[in-house]
Amino acid sequence: MNLSDFDYELPAGSIAQRPLAERDASRMLLLSRATGAWEDRQFRELPALLRDNELLVLNDARVLPARLFGHRAGLRAAPPSENSPARDEFLTSPIEVLLVRQLAPDTWEALVRPGRKIPVGERIVFGEGELQARVEGRAEYGLRVLRFESKNGFHDALNRLGHIPLPPYIKRADEPLDRERYQTVYARQGSAVAAPTAGLHFTPAILESLRQRGIEIAKVTLDVGLGTFEPIHTESLEEHKIHVESYEIPEGTVE
Repeated sequence: MNLSDFDYELPAGSIAQRPLAERDASRMLLLSRATGAWEDRQFRELPALLRDNELLVLNDARVLPARLFGHRAGLRAAPPSENSPARDEFLTSPIEVLLVRQLAPDTWEALVRPGRKIPVGERIVFGEGELQARVEGRAEYGLRVLRFESKNGFHDALNRLGHIPLPPYIKRADEPLDRERYQTVYARQGSAVAAPTAGLHFTPAILESLRQRGIEIAKVTLDVGLGTFEPIHTESLEEHKIHVESYEIPEGTVE
């Protein structure tokens, strides 16, 4: 299967840049398996359209504010010469970090941009210095291994300094509201760097309506990772390498 098989024109104006005021007001495409006919409906109609004998499996991963902006400490690279116009920007130009996968309590694989300016051993400083990261090594897919240090704990600093990593088709900066809206209402655990977006339209009322109809709900945790952001660079889809993601399936869900 080739990447070009999926080419189609999608006008920029058809890509929503902000969520609707009500989660369940989003449109839903209903397809009849019997006739092949389809029609536009609203997501809030979902409970009435099911047959009462379904099992819904939801991903309860919680999205981290995994995008950080800092600057280099300049420990492992010689600054530009005095006559270089880049000298003033050496320690002040922004460095963007996207956390991808946790390896240890204080160690993460991360995308670093611009990565070529950040050698192993360099430190990146965030905020007023309350959070720092040392580049410990390189990993696959151009990732860096970062070890974080913070006086008040890594997650406390991340919650204050981090930004929600919106999908690349959202052409705007993240906003405070995104911390709540780019999160499912049933998000509980995990370290996802992107939301399981198919679940963003559920509301507590819809979940209760499903339960009242006898529809079963089970949970898994899949930490959505780099694969959801990484472009496909190969024409043949079979040659595309997908980044590893961590998951947990509770015993009750297995049963």
